[in-house]
Amino acid sequence: MAILIHIDVMLAKRKMSVTELSERVGITMANLSILKNGKAKAIRLSTLEAICKALECQPGDILEYKIEE
Repeated sequence: MAILIHIDVMLAKRKMSVTELSERVGITMANLSILKNGKAKAIRLSTLEAICKALECQPGDILEYKIEE
């Protein structure tokens, strides 16, 4: 996938667990795991906003575009 998701990096920087993020954002652990592992096909902007709010970061801290070769 050309879009990389760095939720795990931000979780480590904020010293927050996946469980805590899941509770703060209001999404299931399964859906958060799908996002974290790069298996998601899409993400709602409201979910991205909630993640950014919980992690006190910008969308660019979580999402990265990488050209596939």
